[in-house]
This record gives sequence, C-alpha cells and structure tokens, in this order.
Amino acid sequence: MARLIDYEPFVGKSTIEELSLLAGHLRGKVMQHINATAVGGGVAEILNWLVPLFRDLGIDARWDVIKGNEKFFVITKKIHNMLHGRKEELTKEDIEYYEEVGDFNLREMNFAGDFMFIHDPQPLTLVKKKAEMGRKWVWRCHIDSTLAEPSLWNYLAGYVKDYDAAIFSTTAFSKDLPIRQVIISPSIDPLSDKNKELEEAFIDRILERFQIDKNRPIVTQISRFDYQKDPLGVIKVYRLVKKRIDCQLVLAGGGATDDPEGQKILEMVREESRDDPDIHVLLLPPASDKEINALQRASSVVLQKSLREGFGLTVAEALWKERPVVASATGGIPLQVVHNYTGLLSHTIEGTAGFVKQLLQNPEYAKRLGSNGREHIRQNFLVTRHIRDYLLLMLSLEREGDFIYL
Repeated sequence: MARLIDYEPFVGKSTIEELSLLAGHLRGKVMQHINATAVGGGVAEILNWLVPLFRDLGIDARWDVIKGNEKFFVITKKIHNMLHGRKEELTKEDIEYYEEVGDFNLREMNFAGDFMFIHDPQPLTLVKKKAEMGRKWVWRCHIDSTLAEPSLWNYLAGYVKDYDAAIFSTTAFSKDLPIRQVIISPSIDPLSDKNKELEEAFIDRILERFQIDKNRPIVTQISRFDYQKDPLGVIKVYRLVKKRIDCQLVLAGGGATDDPEGQKILEMVREESRDDPDIHVLLLPPASDKEINALQRASSVVLQKSLREGFGLTVAEALWKERPVVASATGGIPLQVVHNYTGLLSHTIEGTAGFVKQLLQNPEYAKRLGSNGREHIRQNFLVTRHIRDYLLLMLSLEREGDFIYL
C-alpha cells in the first residue's frame, strides 16, 4: 500500500509537507465515507486509495457501504438516470421503498464520523441521523445533474438541504441550495495498479490473451457497460473509421453492484458486434486494474463517448499514460480535455470518427496531445490535490468558516 511520501516524485516535497501540516489540525478525527458499492465505478475506485492515504496522515478514515437489494438498486438507477436528464417513471411506491431501505440502513449502520461524507443519491437519506448525532455532514454528488428532472431534484433537495455542505465536480453541476457548495474534482492515483508503469512484455501478454493485434491501430473505450457511456455509438464511430483505416476496437469494462442495467447493455453491445472479429468486447472482473492499464497503454486512441458524464476517470487515466484522447464535450470531461491541447472534444459520431482518423494519420500530433495531457493531469487531477481539497473542507466545516471555493 502506497504512503503519502511515495507521491513526492510526482508533486514535489512542498506538496507533501503542506498536506501533513493541514492534516495535523485534524489528527485523530474520524472521517467516515458511505456509498452504495465496494466494487465497480469511480466512487469505489477513488475511496479505495483515498481512505488509506488519509490514515497515513493520522486521520481515522473509514469507508462503509449501505445494504440494498435488486429492487432498491433498480429504483436508485432510475434516480441516477433522471439526474442525468433521462426520462424515467419514478412512482410513489418507488420513493416509499427507497426511503424504507434508507431507514433500514439507519438502524443497521454504525455512524462514527466527526465528518460524514455521503456519496450520491443511494445513501442520501442517511442525513436523518444528523439530528441525533450532530457532527458535520457532507453530500458528495458525482453525477452531472445539470439536466436533472425538476420534480426529482426538488425531492432530493429536501434531504440535501439538511447537510452542512454539498460537493460537486464542477461549477456547472451546482444547484440553488441553502447550504454551502464546494467544487472538488475527482482524481487518479498514479501509483495504483491501473496507472503505474508496466513492462512492455506484460502489455504484449495482455493483448495476446485477448487476441488483439498489436501491429494494427487499437481504438479503445474503457467504461462500465452503461447507456450513458454510449457503447453502441462507439461502435458506429469505429465503423466510420474502419472505412478508411484498418483498425480494431476494444470495448472493455466491468460492472457495479448498484447498476442493474449493465447486463442488458452488455448483451446489446455483443449482439451489435458479433459479426466483426476486430471488435473486442471484454467484460472484466473487479481485480482487472493491470489489464485495464495495459489496454490503455497499448491503445492508439482512447475514446470516452459519454452522453452524460460526472467526470470520467478513464479520461484522466488515459491522459496520464500520454494516450491521445477523443472525448465528448459533456459534464466534467472538458476539465480534463482542453481541445486541441490535451486532447480533442467532440459532439457527434461523425465528428468523433473524424478526430480519430486525424490522430491515427498524424502520430506526431497525437504524441504532442498525449504529452500535454499527462502534465495537465499531474498538475490538476492527482490524488494529492484531492486530499488537500478534503482537508481544507473539513477544516472549514470544523471552524465554521465562510464559503470556500477549492
């Protein structure tokens, strides 16, 4: 397990010293994170490396996961989709069951944090515990909620207003709320299995295992099989590129226990691609970080063709590996992809295909974008910056400071 000092080569000694200084004012405090799944998705991935590093700083960081059955996660997936602006039918019975499961977790969970960080809508109602235990409560929304269905948002806001603060990934996602709002973007861990350097021989073995030809261009999207990631649109992009350039497509990702739609989307992708041996659809098990790392490093171009996107950790991962990226201009992606500098932003299938062809035909241009992208991630989206933002927020909450913008 990495320690904070191990990040000094990436961010410098002064950054590590600053984090230690800030943490010194919070040493011994309990920081409790609660979300909906321990495996799959960006939230679990981030908490997996954040929690140990906070402990290394002397903060008693904890991570708990709520309990829920398939019915509950079908309902919360509807809520997730409606926050993204997708039309869904959320019934009175759905709301009642959502609250019933929340009340069950209120009774069953151990609440011990001086600072309670509740992630996304699934555990939102746990804030009912605040009236009994006090402490500082923060709701962390990882979702692009700019087009949230108004009646749903009004319902959720009835709970959000009881928190001490709400965290959003970018200013565009913020809402009209009576509590302070803080902007904290997600981050990646450069020392994790998904992002650390790999030997070329290992990358070759992964390509061989998945029967991917390393001698032809590889276009890759790494994402959960989710409607919002538009894997069927990615296939359309690939087919437009394939008309001019002999390339391969890799669609790889895993599932999440709180996402019941994943299997359905995966089946649709497999059906759409079954007659093309150059489309590699890979459902990866949870412990596949090194495989994902290898696939990204082997890619000629990395796509993130999301319809809606809270942030898109896979974009930061690819940029860190100096891969040229073509991504949708949505949600938190433009924080990472500065068009024509760290990557290329697209709005349509045809535009995405055109950019992919441009990068495949101009390797020097692709290399320059990749180099710029890595430095952009180093300066803005590594885990050390993320830790600093949380430390400043906790200090502000403890001392009842004014509104802060991190």
